[in-house]
Amino acid sequence: MERIAIDRLLRWKESRKRKPLIVRGARQVGKTWLMNEFGDRYFEKKVYINFDYNLRMKEIFAGGFDIERIILAINAETGITVESHNTLIILDEIQESPGALLSLKYFCEMAPEYYVIAAGSLLGVAMHRGTSFPVGKVDFMELYPLSYREFMYALGEKNYVDILDGDDVTLITSFKSKYIERLREYYYVGGMPEAVQTFVDEKDYRSVREIHNNLLTYYEQDFSKHAPANLVPRLNLVWKSIQSQLAKENKKYIYGQVRKGARAKDFELAIQWLTDCGLIHKVNRIKKPTIPVSAYSESDIFKLFLLDVGLLNAMANLDPQIIISGNDIFTEFKGAMTEQYVMQQFVSDMNVRPYYYSSPNSTGEIDFIIQGSTTVIPVEVKAEENLKARSLRAFYEKYKPRYSIRISMSDYREQDWMVNIPLYNIRRMMGYINPDG
Repeated sequence: MERIAIDRLLRWKESRKRKPLIVRGARQVGKTWLMNEFGDRYFEKKVYINFDYNLRMKEIFAGGFDIERIILAINAETGITVESHNTLIILDEIQESPGALLSLKYFCEMAPEYYVIAAGSLLGVAMHRGTSFPVGKVDFMELYPLSYREFMYALGEKNYVDILDGDDVTLITSFKSKYIERLREYYYVGGMPEAVQTFVDEKDYRSVREIHNNLLTYYEQDFSKHAPANLVPRLNLVWKSIQSQLAKENKKYIYGQVRKGARAKDFELAIQWLTDCGLIHKVNRIKKPTIPVSAYSESDIFKLFLLDVGLLNAMANLDPQIIISGNDIFTEFKGAMTEQYVMQQFVSDMNVRPYYYSSPNSTGEIDFIIQGSTTVIPVEVKAEENLKARSLRAFYEKYKPRYSIRISMSDYREQDWMVNIPLYNIRRMMGYINPDG
């Protein structure tokens, strides 16, 4: 399996301003595999410490921040002699050891020559419990489920990805049937590494669904294991409500549809907990489409998405043939699934934060708003080749953005006021987000 994040880790390794690195992401998105694979490829040696079960090392890190003492302990524990120039130190599930987390500050200040990489699935939750954090002394990298492009890599189709990443639109379009076939597979399989590997090995959708269901059960067990007891019922309610909320025409999250009479205060903590764990994405509405977009974000009006489109379809228990064949039976949910997919590519493949827009007195909604280098970019998402874009047109006529984007199954085309980008080539949007870069 190939992860684009490996290249980002390599840039971190080669940076002269390198600090200890924390890889954040939900459980089961491949953080442990990524760190170990990186160590195997680019270092002579690696040492691996997991604080979820290594109580002895947890005690060592709790005993002080003498880096020489810590290195001696790691040498003894692993049987590997750590050398600063050729050894990767991996500290996994670091949120389980406040001492190890704080030690990153001292690695940064007193021993910056060491290569230290850490990961924590519940790091955000630990922060809200009051755990000390080495502010300004670490670098961060987010890891998400595999993107569509990484899915094609996993299937051994690098050549097709290379074409997709090129500038020859005619050549890309000539292979559109291949890209659409893989896209429909990705809709079902999603990007969770175990599900992708199972599909690669077995080409069996039932086996993939078993993986999805196991992951959903695993996450729900995590609620009971790691969250305060009084929060668990609300976590389950929010978690299970997302598919029905996305299936609405207006996808704004409505508390009253989670539980009759519910208000924000009833579920704010649950939503924050799930966000901190990386299990959901919160896409806020903006009240004004102006740069900087974040300044106009409304924290109390938002849409919620799952971390992965495959898990969303497993929650809905959709048969693979409905998705793979493009069946019209699930027309309404098809829009939800497509929007989930697009959001997922924004965060995982393009590293951009999406918002959305709707005017208070209008039913028209712009599915996503992306901040470009010089302009706000409205994005409308269509599940098939629907060429109607009334909301997008109304937005364009009112605000005159430099670019307006429709993402659909239609071919790439530029019009006088709008650009259509195929769903299988969302990354082409980068040329409009940063046209001068």
